[in-house]
Amino acid sequence: MFNRTEEEERRYLDTIIEKLDDAIDQVDENVSRYSKELQEHKTYLWENKTGMDAAEKGSMRESINSKAISGEAAVAMKERLRKLMRSPWFGRIDFREDRDADGSSGQAGSGAWESGSRESGSSQPDGGGQRGNAEPVYIGIHSFHDEKENRNLIHDWRAPISGMFYDYELGRAGYEAPSGLKTGEITCKRQYRIHEGEMEMMLESGMHIRDDILQEELSRAADDKMKNIVATIQRDQNAIIRNETSPVLVIQGVAGSGKTSIALHRIAFLLYRYKESLTARDLLIISPNKVFADYISNVLPELGEDTIPEMGIEALAMELLEGKFTFQSFFEQVNRLLQKPDDAFIARMRFKAGYDFLTRLNDYIGYLERENFAANDMQVRQSFVPARFVREKYLFYRHLPMFKRLTEVVREVTEKVRRDFRYELKAAEKNKLRSEIRKMYRSTSIRVLYREFYTWLERPELFKYAAKTTFEYADVYPLIYLKMRLEGYGGYRRVKHLLVDEMQDYTPVQYAVLARLFPCNKTILGDARQSVNPYSSTTSEEILRVFSDADAVKLVKSYRSTWEIARFAQRISADADLVAVERHGEEPQVLSFGSSAEEVEFVRGEIAAFRESPHRSMGIICKTQRQAEKLYGKLTERRDMVDAVGGGEPAGRGVPGGNGTADIHLLSPGSATLSSGVNMTTAHLAKGLEFDRVVVPQVTAKNYATEIDKSMLYIACTRAMHRLTLSHSGPRSDFISAPL
Repeated sequence: MFNRTEEEERRYLDTIIEKLDDAIDQVDENVSRYSKELQEHKTYLWENKTGMDAAEKGSMRESINSKAISGEAAVAMKERLRKLMRSPWFGRIDFREDRDADGSSGQAGSGAWESGSRESGSSQPDGGGQRGNAEPVYIGIHSFHDEKENRNLIHDWRAPISGMFYDYELGRAGYEAPSGLKTGEITCKRQYRIHEGEMEMMLESGMHIRDDILQEELSRAADDKMKNIVATIQRDQNAIIRNETSPVLVIQGVAGSGKTSIALHRIAFLLYRYKESLTARDLLIISPNKVFADYISNVLPELGEDTIPEMGIEALAMELLEGKFTFQSFFEQVNRLLQKPDDAFIARMRFKAGYDFLTRLNDYIGYLERENFAANDMQVRQSFVPARFVREKYLFYRHLPMFKRLTEVVREVTEKVRRDFRYELKAAEKNKLRSEIRKMYRSTSIRVLYREFYTWLERPELFKYAAKTTFEYADVYPLIYLKMRLEGYGGYRRVKHLLVDEMQDYTPVQYAVLARLFPCNKTILGDARQSVNPYSSTTSEEILRVFSDADAVKLVKSYRSTWEIARFAQRISADADLVAVERHGEEPQVLSFGSSAEEVEFVRGEIAAFRESPHRSMGIICKTQRQAEKLYGKLTERRDMVDAVGGGEPAGRGVPGGNGTADIHLLSPGSATLSSGVNMTTAHLAKGLEFDRVVVPQVTAKNYATEIDKSMLYIACTRAMHRLTLSHSGPRSDFISAPL
């Protein structure tokens, strides 16, 4: 066995770090050479620009571009090597591959997808060994190939052979290589923690590596950015990450199951697996808000990949509506529900959130196809064109959106006049013809046709503007869907994989729009129990009705919160699927105060205690933005500033508080970043985030009473990793009155 003892492992680590250091020096030499050659080529091109022919100039420019690309690749390689210097690997397996019938055996690293077979060489440090020997495979965040000896020293965690580290314990194992299934036996399994080149810990598989390391990682303090989880990926998570067969993968994950992190690691795997045809520019994330997008922005760069583009669902809507319509935002919709619940408003949302609504909208579009166009006889100069001909051509192009057919019908009539009457219509005559045929449409206004949809349903009360001509949020995507079906839309063909987070907050109609816009593979994830609007939420089952080629998976283990916090949250909204990892901590506290002033002082004291603790992040999570702003003003004693900025401080800024309070950062719908330290926010904006400590103030019977209040309280409590405190200065909410 190679490196039997921890001391041998430490010496080997030093050896590899020296090799990595040498590799960095070599990269520096290459970069210097590329830079020098690039400058020489540019100088030559400039000095000889008048004496060179086009072919010679083209060749020189191509050479310059090639040098520039090589230089960029070398810089990227240097950054990967630097990361490996800090922590070369986190795991190791020794794999003895089964012998073939002729007594030969493949080499342990033969299953990776690396150009030039970089991951395919033996990783055995002694240069190969005898057949049947177990070969050590060290697994890190990147691969490292020793160019001098032409062998792999570290395997990328995404390589097929590395998958065995996550999927198997000691004993029989296997992995799928390009050449076929490789089977054998894992004879050793270790996990390490290496920090800044120093080995802090090494554990053998017989000591339940996964549980020990996982518990330690879960106990660590949170930061203002999501971290990678390559060292603690679980078997069920690994299966999702490496799934290559599902065109649409729907991930239903309980609170704290790591679904977003898993989805991002899946993206990193796909970028590795299909590096020849897939780049970060080819992907897109539909994210709930800019704070969340910032929070997850560090994961892919940590894994050596570029950050992928992101877009909010409302930004997408604005683009699709071309600025011709104004509409209520999702945040405004939820805020209205929280502040002024209205039965009619709720009824309109509920109706438009079901799959049956999508069916009725499709029926209406079919009705418009039949009834919205009435052909007339036409006189084009001295040429007679019967209504029957116009109608036939309109129906002939039924594969086109209704309003797209106008151009084709005009062309057909123009061609008929030319063919039958030997007359070529002039431009002005074509424009007149187009205008006459357009009038055959009963209406070409999307706004009018959408309003008439509810008359057609005999439910006109289900449509109402939020203000003047501003659409309610629940109408935005039905309107877009109707527009796309009637006018057509080119779609986002450049996007090769779409990632949709917080799936529960999108309706079937929204998914129908996304299906038409993005005819690519998709990863869709969320938790039906974490909807900020339970009157307009979607389950994985409903999503599967929209995407007939989708597969669904469940993640039921909750890792974020301590067992005590997870159990407390279950009292608010029980989830029979949730299995909390048994990481124990403090019991959540529910504290009562005689006045709101006392409650504010308590929160101020919690902030002071946080500053003295080893924790890095604290969330003060209110129900509404107005409540967050008011409490923020009291805590910072800067109410005048809150008023001045119109309800929320500028994104990314905190105000030093008095009386021992830390800098407090107020998040608003316009915030773009999550700051370290104390963040004042709402459950809506905190969704997807996590904090070491969470304080949920004003948990009174009046403040948390409705179904949506209950959802908000559940989301707020499940943001806490290590410590959860709730407070109230009036009768406490029934949602937290049940006994433990």
